[in-house]
Amino acid sequence: MRVLIVFDHPYTRAASENVPHNRSFAAASAASVELGLARAGHEVDLIDLHADGFDPVMSAADLAAWRMKSVLDPQVLDYQRRLFAADHVVFLFPVWWEAMPAMTKGFFDRVLTKGIVYEEPRPMRPFVNKLTRLRGVTVVSVMSTPPLIYRWWFGNPLTKIAFRGTFRKIGVGNLRWVNISGVADQPMQRRERTLHAIEERFAALR
Repeated sequence: MRVLIVFDHPYTRAASENVPHNRSFAAASAASVELGLARAGHEVDLIDLHADGFDPVMSAADLAAWRMKSVLDPQVLDYQRRLFAADHVVFLFPVWWEAMPAMTKGFFDRVLTKGIVYEEPRPMRPFVNKLTRLRGVTVVSVMSTPPLIYRWWFGNPLTKIAFRGTFRKIGVGNLRWVNISGVADQPMQRRERTLHAIEERFAALR
């Protein structure tokens, strides 16, 4: 299976080692995802949004092209090509202000183009999914908010945006959420157990 990982953190995927002021648990989690997928024999394609210098802003020219069901940016075209080639997509990022960072949201805005990734046949009718190869999407998030507070007080905005408002809306099923909470206050041994559990989870991906 071909798995596309879309990674979003300013320190980039290179920050997976425990180096002070240049370390990210999201990057360490991405490394564990990759290890698990490799163990299972999956082919991995990594999009590192910050390393790529991806611009998340939908410009006026982008929007005009989007309305015409076309794309101007070669980088967006490349991301779409890789998305169409994927059997499964993993989005991995820290949660800021209870949602995904700007680059992930910009990926949704700019890469999931109407007429290319999905069709909207008529107003108030279900969208038509054109990602016919894609079998599922997993979101791996890292946050400081306790899970119960995130779900019950804030209303779980992340899955509402990524799943209900995006992928389920365009017709993609098999949506999974893996949330990692409170790692900043955890001892190293517990963090290592969490990373091992992530590796095992993705080694079992089918």
